[in-house]
Amino acid sequence: MDQASPQPTTALPYGTPEAPRVAVRGEARLEFDPEIARLGITVSARGSDRRTALEDLTRRNGQVIQLVKSYGPAVEKLETGAFAITPQLTAKGRHERVHAYHGRVHLSVTIADFTALGELTTRLADLELTQVNGPWWALRPDSPAHGEARRQAVREAVQRAREYAGALGARLVALVELADLDAESAEQPYPVAFGGARSAGYGAAPQTAPALDLEPQRQTVYAQVNARFTMSPPQL
Repeated sequence: MDQASPQPTTALPYGTPEAPRVAVRGEARLEFDPEIARLGITVSARGSDRRTALEDLTRRNGQVIQLVKSYGPAVEKLETGAFAITPQLTAKGRHERVHAYHGRVHLSVTIADFTALGELTTRLADLELTQVNGPWWALRPDSPAHGEARRQAVREAVQRAREYAGALGARLVALVELADLDAESAEQPYPVAFGGARSAGYGAAPQTAPALDLEPQRQTVYAQVNARFTMSPPQL
């Protein structure tokens, strides 16, 4: 007869009198200066025929791109998003007659040099039929701030566990488990920090407006961990 194989043992979620377990949560909430700022730009055009609308939209989009690229290394990223050209039908009549064409191009700009941000924002808003939204302040995904928050959360968990063990006359012996619950920036992806601004429209171009004075918004980074330790027998 074959010898029965031993049944696997399941680790208990609790300790023993000789090695009690203590479970704690460590949290950290730290503030850092932002590293980048994002602007959302919408370029518009309207024409009585499709070709006119497309030509005006292409020209204005080129002006925006040329202006943004003129800031060189201050601009970290320039991306074109959605493009649309939409016919507008006449309100009256049985036939589908196009009254005008509306065109839009959406762009996003990421800026790392905040000294150029105010001037660039004003100059963009001063362009013809150009809408600017932002800035949205943020940290980079690989920012050292996230690691610092996680380390702080772990240190807080160890300190809390030591205090619980010390209240029982015991000491921590070993780490059993460390679970990363959440570690992310608490700032909203698109917070309302600065309303949209439109250019002066058609006609002669106005004089260049003074640069906006924009104060960076500090970013909150939050981290949380669960930790389980074994400790020496308590002195009850």
